[in-house]
Amino acid sequence: MKGTISTVLFVTAAIAMGILRAAPTPANALLVLEKAQNSLVIVDPVNLQIVARVPAGQNPHEVAVADDGMTAYISNYSGNTISRVDLTAQKALPPVDLGALRQPHGLEFVSGKLYFTAEGSKVVGRYDPVSQKVDWVIGTGQNRTHMVIASKDFKTVLTSNISSSTISVIENEGRDWAITNIPVGHGSEGFDLTPDGKELWVANAGDHTISIIDMAQKKVVATLPSTNNANRLKITRDGKYAFVSNLGGSGLLVIDVATRKPFKTIQTSGSTEGLLMSPDGTHAYTTMNDHDSVAVIDLKTFTITGEVKTGRGPDGLAWAARR
Repeated sequence: MKGTISTVLFVTAAIAMGILRAAPTPANALLVLEKAQNSLVIVDPVNLQIVARVPAGQNPHEVAVADDGMTAYISNYSGNTISRVDLTAQKALPPVDLGALRQPHGLEFVSGKLYFTAEGSKVVGRYDPVSQKVDWVIGTGQNRTHMVIASKDFKTVLTSNISSSTISVIENEGRDWAITNIPVGHGSEGFDLTPDGKELWVANAGDHTISIIDMAQKKVVATLPSTNNANRLKITRDGKYAFVSNLGGSGLLVIDVATRKPFKTIQTSGSTEGLLMSPDGTHAYTTMNDHDSVAVIDLKTFTITGEVKTGRGPDGLAWAARR
């Protein structure tokens, strides 16, 4: 009996510490950062079960995945590192040391390279996993350079600057780079391009609006009312709808992209933060930071059809598709 009790206690402790693997990582996996407990959870999107929990470094905010779906990269906002996780072995790898570049935040993995922002240094950078070096850095001259999107051909990089209330359009002109800083609403954070690349939709948390930028003209052509704290925005894969989270409130605002009018508000049980669209366009996911869970939204019915119970403070989301 004593041995049985000891075994149960060990297993319980192991699960609590995240060192026990429940199952292998599925070929398609949902990744969720537990910001308040410095960990990454790997979720099976079919049964919505957590299959593993892995250390993610101090104060993890955003997560991106390599093209082959094998490695996750995590920004450690309170320092100068990007943590790495082997998703197949379900273990932490040595982090990327960014040296003088402080407060990494936004991440995107494109064409074999990891793009990142460093808020404390007002820059966007690029890390090459092959050479294991930061091979490109450019300053924005803006305050709190936050999220990032990069084109596959490395000709355009976009970033939001929270405290400057701008979007930086960084364009490769051969030997030189051109930067256009476009004024938007207060507290510009999350943003997304329409699938045709013609418009950039920006969530402005400070003044509860959405700025729509015409990318050809590089200027705001419309400003829409939004939720109380619109900190993240994602457009569905078909380009028809924009989802806007509401940090500190509840619900997800859904806007019809064509008409630019509200389509629906999806009620949630907690404050919404991180947003992710599944690659196949069937589901959206949002972290509910104060509810310690992730809501799963069916994009046919625009209803919540499931929930993943996580650890404390879920925030950044990513999709890992192993090739």
